[in-house]
Amino acid sequence: MRQAWRVADVRAAEKALMATLPAGTLMQRAAAGLARRCALLLSESGGVYGATVVLLVGSGDNGGDTLYAGAALAARGAGVKAILLRPDRVHLAGLAALRRAGGVTVGDLPDRADLVVDGIVGIGASGGLREPAAALVRRLPGLIGRDGARPPVVAVDVPSGVAVDTGDVPGDAVHADVTVTFGCLKPAHVVGAAAALAGHVELIDIGLSETLHGDPAVRVPDAADIAAWWPRAHAGSDKYSRGVVGVATGSATYPGAAVLSVTGALAGPTGMVRYAGSADRDVVHRHPSVVVAKRVADAGRVQAWVCGSGLGTDDAARTELRSVLATSLPVLLDADALTLLVGGQHAADLRRDAPLVITPHDGEFARLAGERPGADRIGAACRLAAWINAVVLLKGDRTIVATPSGEAWANPTGSPALATAGSGDVLAGLLGSLLAAGVVPERAAIMAAYVHGLAGRRAERDGPVTSPDVAAALRPVLAELL
Repeated sequence: MRQAWRVADVRAAEKALMATLPAGTLMQRAAAGLARRCALLLSESGGVYGATVVLLVGSGDNGGDTLYAGAALAARGAGVKAILLRPDRVHLAGLAALRRAGGVTVGDLPDRADLVVDGIVGIGASGGLREPAAALVRRLPGLIGRDGARPPVVAVDVPSGVAVDTGDVPGDAVHADVTVTFGCLKPAHVVGAAAALAGHVELIDIGLSETLHGDPAVRVPDAADIAAWWPRAHAGSDKYSRGVVGVATGSATYPGAAVLSVTGALAGPTGMVRYAGSADRDVVHRHPSVVVAKRVADAGRVQAWVCGSGLGTDDAARTELRSVLATSLPVLLDADALTLLVGGQHAADLRRDAPLVITPHDGEFARLAGERPGADRIGAACRLAAWINAVVLLKGDRTIVATPSGEAWANPTGSPALATAGSGDVLAGLLGSLLAAGVVPERAAIMAAYVHGLAGRRAERDGPVTSPDVAAALRPVLAELL
């Protein structure tokens, strides 16, 4: 897994490490890594020698990293042109190094460039870019490189203009092709709109792991994590020991929600699915292995419940929801179940002793919490999770999974293809299957979001995506993953 750390933690770690090293060591390590990555990019389009490199240089250490890296490229024969956005606060030693290597300062963007390095602001900045930097950044797409295309943009530590601790983009910001970051990842690399602006993120080791303490702001799973956590059948397994998941979804109005959630559950690790609801005929027609009943009370023994997708909001639906919540089993609530829960209640009234997972999108989150997640999606999800003592899977680009203890995970596999009706029903069924198989709620949510995201990506290879396409992609994705 990867971990991302807040600015305050990074600053504290840097301070502690710098106290053990000669002055300027961290900056030289960062600049060397930055220059190396820039050189690799230039080698893809003709090499470093003779290339035109434009540095957008702000104040402080971020500007210093940029100037020293520019000096290294100039020493290899690149024509390096630095635009000083704060000449009164420029890193003087870095500027001197650039000039000694043959780099020059200029007052405006040239017409052509082979590489742009964004060193305008670093992790200490707040708010969107201000003028004149914002105007300069808006002109970057008009630059022309060696092959006639826009030259690549490399961001130093983070794309300038993003909110580092939240991943929000409050105004004008740099859209980087590559971000070279130092010591550790920051939340803006992995969550929110900022993650899309970071492009490919390359982490340069400057020795920070020795002094970086405490808990990260957010964790990011990888394929190895999901494969290691996934429950597997063994020689002594039977359909009951693998887990039985109950699915209380769908209705006469929305039978497809029942079919999709059951399809998601069948793709998971459990050995049996029991369906309870009025779409029982549709479900058994599509999936004859599923045991069906009309009501939760008649469904039989299960190890976890999925409830809500397409359930409706009438009295019958409310009765089914109450039946599910009355059990001592892990429960996943989605869609209509969330609407029913907040009908005349506060979210704090939803607390139960047994494990609970909820999967709201932003609108449902607002009904539960009283306001939309806002700029800080990690913080908002963690607050709701603590408030109702539940794992919160906050859907959206870079879906967040938050626990009552304050731990947060960001899913790296999402796709815009998943923004289609019924996709969440598939996710709910898969997640419920993991709960029934005995996976702890937070891991079940992380795993389901990861696999669901991969299924969305796989489905979109063949064109426009519907929820049945996502459901159908689950099994081949799991076959590759496991």
